[in-house]
Amino acid sequence: MAGLLLSGVATAAGQTPVPETGGEPSERIQADVLSAEMDTLPRRRPGRASDETTAPDLPPGTVLTPAPGEIDACERMDGLYALCAPAVPDRWRLAESLSLVKPRWWDPYNHNPLKGDRPLAGTEDQFFILSMVSDTVVEPRSFPLPVGVQTTERADSPGLFGEPDSLAIGQTFVIGAALVQGATAFKPPDFEIRGALAFNINHAEVSERRILYVQPSKGVSRTDSFVGVQELFFDKHLRNVSSRYDFDSIRIGVQPFSSDFRGFLFQDNQLGVRLFGSRDNNRLQYNLAAFGRLEKDTNSGLNDLFAPLRRDLVLFANLYRQDFLIPGFTSQITGSLNINREGDDIEIDRNGFPVRPALFGDLRARDYDVAYLGYNGDGRLGRLNLTGSAYLAAGEDRNNVFTGRKASIRAGFAAIEPSMDFDWFRLRGSFLIASGDADPYDDVETGYDAIFENPQFAGADTSYWIRQSLPLIGGARAVSLNGRNGILNSLRSSKEQGQSNFNNPGTILAGLGGDADLAPELRVSGSLNHLQFQNTSSLEALRMQGDIGRSIGWDLSAALTYRPGFIQNIVLRGSAAVLKPSDDFRGLFGRSDGGDLFYSVLLNTVLTY
Repeated sequence: MAGLLLSGVATAAGQTPVPETGGEPSERIQADVLSAEMDTLPRRRPGRASDETTAPDLPPGTVLTPAPGEIDACERMDGLYALCAPAVPDRWRLAESLSLVKPRWWDPYNHNPLKGDRPLAGTEDQFFILSMVSDTVVEPRSFPLPVGVQTTERADSPGLFGEPDSLAIGQTFVIGAALVQGATAFKPPDFEIRGALAFNINHAEVSERRILYVQPSKGVSRTDSFVGVQELFFDKHLRNVSSRYDFDSIRIGVQPFSSDFRGFLFQDNQLGVRLFGSRDNNRLQYNLAAFGRLEKDTNSGLNDLFAPLRRDLVLFANLYRQDFLIPGFTSQITGSLNINREGDDIEIDRNGFPVRPALFGDLRARDYDVAYLGYNGDGRLGRLNLTGSAYLAAGEDRNNVFTGRKASIRAGFAAIEPSMDFDWFRLRGSFLIASGDADPYDDVETGYDAIFENPQFAGADTSYWIRQSLPLIGGARAVSLNGRNGILNSLRSSKEQGQSNFNNPGTILAGLGGDADLAPELRVSGSLNHLQFQNTSSLEALRMQGDIGRSIGWDLSAALTYRPGFIQNIVLRGSAAVLKPSDDFRGLFGRSDGGDLFYSVLLNTVLTY
C-alpha cells in the first residue's frame, strides 16, 4: 500500500514510479529511502491515486484551504503546488473568497460589512458596526382620572373622577454606531467607541383636562417630540490577567447598566465610569461603577444631555460567581450607595407639573443618603429554574415629608420567581414583597423604594400594574401611586425625574404565569397576579381616611409575540391586561361610570437592522 501511495504521488510530480518493495535489493533500498522521506509529508486519504491527484472542478478564483503541513509538501514537490492555498489577510475575507457568504450592505441578517462582519479596509482587526431600531407602540388604556379643579371637559362631571379612557402612541427611531478594535471571538475588544441617538415622537389623548398639561386651556391631547442620547461611551481594555483572557476594562460615558438580573434596583442608561472584568476562567465577574444621573425628558423618558446634571450620585460594587452555591446557579452580591443633594432644587417638567419636590406632605424636596445591600441569584436547581433577589436599604432622610425632621431609613425587599419547563411550555410562579411604612409620623421610614427600577418580572410590561401609572387622587397633586414600567407603590412624582420616597405603603405580589412556544416563531404568555399594599398607614395619613384596606385586586394579562423567520430583526407583540379592583381599591379609586375593570392594550412592533 505504501508503494502504491508513493507511486501515485511520484506520478503526480512527473517522476518515474517507484516499484513495490518486493523487487530487486537496489530497488528495495531506493524505495525505503523514498518511503522514509515521504513519512515527513502529510498523510493522504486512502484510495486510488487519481483521487488524490486530480483537482476538482472549482469556480474561477476559488482559494483552497491547505491541510496542516501541506505548505511543506509544496516546497518538497512542485507537482503538489496546485493544491496549496495562497495567503489570505484574515478569516473574514477567506469566507468570502470561498463563496461561503455573499456580503450585502442592505441585508441585516446575513454577512454585512456595515454590522461588523469584516474588518475595515486597510485594517485587520478594526470593525464598524451600524445598528438601527424602529420601535412603534400603540396603547389604548384606562385608569382613574381626576376631574380638574378649575374646569372640566364636560359640564356634567361634578364628581371627583372623570372618564378613564386614554390613548398613547409612540414612535422611536434609534440609530447607533460603534468602532471596535480587537479579535473579539476569544477575548474582549482592545477598545470600543459607541454612540446611540433616539428620536421619539409621541401623541397622547385623555378625557379630562389638567392631565397632560397643568394649564386647563391646553386641552386633552398632546403631540411632542424629543431627541435623546442613550449611549456615548469609550471602552478601553486595560489588560489580560490569564491565558483564558480574564481581563480588566474601563468604560467612560453614557452607558447601560443593570444592578441585578431582573432590574429591581437600577436599570438605566446613565453618565458614569465603570471598571469591570473577570477572573477564574470567567466564572468570577465584577463591576465597580459611579453614575451622575442625567435629567430625563418628561414625555419620552429619554436622556436630556443638555440639561444640568442632577445632584444625584449612585455608586455600585457587585460580584458575580458562576456555579455557586451549586453548579448551574450564578450568585451575585451587590452594594450600592445613592447620594442625593436635591433638597434645594425646584424642578418643573415640560408639562408644567412639579416633580421636585413632590407635592405631598410638607411640599419640600429632600437630601438623603441610602445604602443598598443585596443578594441576587439566577440559574437551575435540577429541573427547577430559579431567580431571586433580596435587598436591605438603610440610610438617612434629611426631611421626613410628614414631620419635617430627620429620619432613619430601614426598609427591605425580596422577590423570587421559580419556573419549570415541560417540553414547549414553561410554568412560572412569582412572589414579591416590599416593606411599607408602618408609622409615617415617627423618625424611621420603612417603606422600600428603588433608585430606577425596570422589573422584568410577573409579566413585565404586559401586566397592567407594571405598565400603567395610577395617580394618587386625594392627599397629593401630580403624584403617582406606582410608576410606569415599575412595580413598587412608592408615591413618587415620577420614576424618571422624581426623588426616591421611603414613606410609602409597600407592595405585595403573588402570581402564576406561563409561556408557551407554539412554534419557533410564536410565543403566547399569560400571567395572573394578586396585588396588595404591605401597610396603608401612609395612605391613611395623606387621605385623612382611616381603615384603608390593603387589597388592590387581580391583574390578568396575556401576550402574543411573533418573530417572522425565527429572527430578532422583526418582532411583533400584542398584549392585553385588565385590573379587577378589590373593594378596598375602589374605596380609593372609584369610577364615575360604575365600571369595574381597568384595561391596558399594548401593540408593539420592533424592527432592527
